[in-house]
Amino acid sequence: MRVEGVLFDIDDTLVDTRGAFGHALADVARRYLPDLPPERYPELVTVWRADVNGHYEAYTRGEVGYVEQRWSRANELHEQFGAPALDEDGFALWDEGFQVAFAAGWTAHPEVDVVVDKLLAAGLVVGALSNADVAFQTQKLQRVSLLDRVPMLVGVDTLGFGKPDPRVFAEACRRLGTAPERTAYVGDELHVDAVAARAAGLLGIWVDRPGGRRHEIPDATIAAARANGVLVIDTLDALPEALSVDD
Repeated sequence: MRVEGVLFDIDDTLVDTRGAFGHALADVARRYLPDLPPERYPELVTVWRADVNGHYEAYTRGEVGYVEQRWSRANELHEQFGAPALDEDGFALWDEGFQVAFAAGWTAHPEVDVVVDKLLAAGLVVGALSNADVAFQTQKLQRVSLLDRVPMLVGVDTLGFGKPDPRVFAEACRRLGTAPERTAYVGDELHVDAVAARAAGLLGIWVDRPGGRRHEIPDATIAAARANGVLVIDTLDALPEALSVDD
């Protein structure tokens, strides 16, 4: 069945959020870890993105607030790399610097403009569904010159919870104006994006960029997702062909 609409995840799908985290955490290291050599800065990004204790996932389920999860992650990072613990005032200063540096690092992946334009030219409607809040992601899309083509439709604050709950996919399809079975969801996370979208009745597409995974994923898990209808691409360049809209 022909896809009529495409919903995009934002972070590490449209926007190079991993690179932006690198920019922000380098600033953290210079301020709080002056003895950490720059060649170890990528370790900070790996730990931050992995979030092994699931603080951000708890936020997406509506169990903790945004500041609470960020504060916990900051202190876990400090503990692991030998920086002092942050009290409430200390974290406020930490987060202010982090956010300024993070926003300064926002860029779209280089293939995004061409891919989005191809989808629009083929008559598909597009929008964004994210596990961050609407205002923040709207700002991000605007900064990378995508908001006029990829409107922000649903965030974690729209319903009070986020992916993988099927209700957020249904709400995003409703706002996009397409039936779930005629809508593709494209994201960089296998389970919370592609598998969850497939379970909600959409076409789930996983962008498995080289070096982009937050966690190791067994080959058997990927094979099972493929068998259940998940499409796997290694760059957004492959999306138009996967949707049969390439020229």
